[in-house]
Amino acid sequence: MRIALLDDYQNVALSCAPWGNLPPECQVVAFADHEKDEDRLVARLADFDAVGRVRERTLFPRRVLERLPRLKLLLATGLRNDRSIDLPAAADLGITVCSTTSHSFPTVEVTWAMILSLFRGIHHEVASVRNGGWQVQLGSAVRGKTLGILGLGTMGIPVAQVGQAFGMKLIAWSPNLTQHRAGPHGVEAVSKEELFARSDAITIHMPESERSVGVVGAPEIARMKKSAFLINTSRMPLIDEDAMIAALRAGRIGGAGLDVYNDEPLPRDHPYRHLPNVLATPHIGYVIRENYELYYGETVENIQAFLAGRPIRVLGPDGKIRT
Repeated sequence: MRIALLDDYQNVALSCAPWGNLPPECQVVAFADHEKDEDRLVARLADFDAVGRVRERTLFPRRVLERLPRLKLLLATGLRNDRSIDLPAAADLGITVCSTTSHSFPTVEVTWAMILSLFRGIHHEVASVRNGGWQVQLGSAVRGKTLGILGLGTMGIPVAQVGQAFGMKLIAWSPNLTQHRAGPHGVEAVSKEELFARSDAITIHMPESERSVGVVGAPEIARMKKSAFLINTSRMPLIDEDAMIAALRAGRIGGAGLDVYNDEPLPRDHPYRHLPNVLATPHIGYVIRENYELYYGETVENIQAFLAGRPIRVLGPDGKIRT
């Protein structure tokens, strides 16, 4: 079996798991670059029996899967794969798709790194020191400020817990959120309109779905305070990107902290690389050694189980793990 590992940006995939536990006839090849062109991607993968990917970095729609007749095992990672892999197509083509578990707390940590950096201007101050300067702006405390949370769930609740420790006022909205559910976490459930109008920082923690795409549109951004920050460590399609960029360019909001993008890796000429009120990180929310060891370690287990004829952590057409 020939196994391709895609998008190994840091060249760490082969050191994060016991690949030597696989049978000697297994050949594992890691690719550090990301291939956006579908024709070149298909050409790269044509001679592989199995393909492993990190989260949603490479998409596998039906038209790609149909062009990979040798592919029998697609090794996903993380808990959400149904929007980036055509799972019904994989089932139709006889391709087994297995995934792994994942730690969610690293994204909470990155969210708070962004909130604190935006309020205190840490990224600007660091850049000033590196360039030979000194203090360049007046920051603001988070204590006493209002943090608005879109999605009070697996991510939103621990984000709120940290906000409580910092002495912030916490408000939240999601389509089905009630005060009965929000209250035990020290959070006030409010309307979507009120959240955008009251918050000094807004952080998004909703999964991407048909209902959530565009949940932050031009009307919501227009309600934000001129000093307020918008933080997105979830998925970029949840925001009307054109409306946000226009607001950032015009200084109608204080700034944005972004870890996710519609086009990844982010193009060199993208505004997020140059706008002074944007703190942009390269989708590192889940990128920690503990997660990579989990992803690749369980990937090795998934390959072993597949070769033994008893696949584990198999994703069904609905994206849920069957076994």
